[in-house]
Amino acid sequence: MNMPRRDVPILVTGASGHVGANLTHRLVEEGRNVRVLLREGETNEAVQGLDVEVAYGDLRAPETLKPALKDVGAVFHVASMVSTIDGNADHRREIYETNVVGTKHLLRLAKEAEVGRFILTSSFSAVGYDLDQTDRPADESVGFYPFHRAMPYERTKVLQEHELLKAAVEGMDALIVTSTAVIGGHDYLPSRMGRTMCRFANRDLRAYVPGGFVFVGTRDLVDGHIKALERGRTGQKYVIGTQFLTLDDIWKILTKVTGQPAPKFRIPSEVLLPIAEVTSFALSRLAPKRTQLLTPGAIRRLKLRRHADLSKAINELGYEPGSIEDAFAEAYAFHHARGAITHPDAKAPTFTPRPMGVPSQDAQTIYA
Repeated sequence: MNMPRRDVPILVTGASGHVGANLTHRLVEEGRNVRVLLREGETNEAVQGLDVEVAYGDLRAPETLKPALKDVGAVFHVASMVSTIDGNADHRREIYETNVVGTKHLLRLAKEAEVGRFILTSSFSAVGYDLDQTDRPADESVGFYPFHRAMPYERTKVLQEHELLKAAVEGMDALIVTSTAVIGGHDYLPSRMGRTMCRFANRDLRAYVPGGFVFVGTRDLVDGHIKALERGRTGQKYVIGTQFLTLDDIWKILTKVTGQPAPKFRIPSEVLLPIAEVTSFALSRLAPKRTQLLTPGAIRRLKLRRHADLSKAINELGYEPGSIEDAFAEAYAFHHARGAITHPDAKAPTFTPRPMGVPSQDAQTIYA
């Protein structure tokens, strides 16, 4: 499929979030006609000053979504309730109704509106892994293992994908872009990794649990979305990542970027996980709105040390992973500019912003 004509709107849901904001900025930089879907009362800081049309609606209230889909040429459905906690019953219902039922509503209405192509942003958590060697690179064909301890968020992303695939079987031009752990600029809320970076730069991060995951720079992830719109096959999904990093790798990058030392205490997951289980259980019931940084779900995910095989995206979409160090440097520059880096010993940013479609000169090709 070709990109919609420049006068035809492209709808981006979740434009206030990390991925949606970066995707919106890229489309605007390319001169596209962009419409964003926001919820009433939600911060619109991510799109302030951008030449976009704002539509308001709630994925759980389908009647509010129709105006956003009028005359749309393509949909990037990025909106999702992201969480690494088990939470209480209300939390689990909200995440299910937002991620699964909301996606079902949007797919149905997009089909009725005859949009050209529908792209769902999913999570690497919805891709399975080798049960005997969890760090073996996994591709899109590895199914989610239903009997392990999974977070509600992970389960809803699997069900969300099922809704899209059902729509594709019924004739809708729909496909999936699978995101790994995201790092980069335009992180307004901010993200979990953004908060971790700020705590590191402010020397407020004293201990950590070893482990690793596949990370993706926002520029790489956005590029994967654009290439999926242009070249992706209907009913398929494509994993987009930049590089696998352990937390020790991340601390080395952040030390270089921020000038601050790494946390001193490395606590084994076998020690920290039981503590996190008790703490998260109590907070989810006594203070459900309080942000939890190191949750049992996050610890279990890091412990798996999951790698990704990006061959499908590389071969079919022409995707090329860039520099993960650039992604961290860009994220640091963004948070520094917003005043979130307050420690007097933190370095000034050195990242030079450039248009999102332009790759770095030292782009890496390591992806597993």
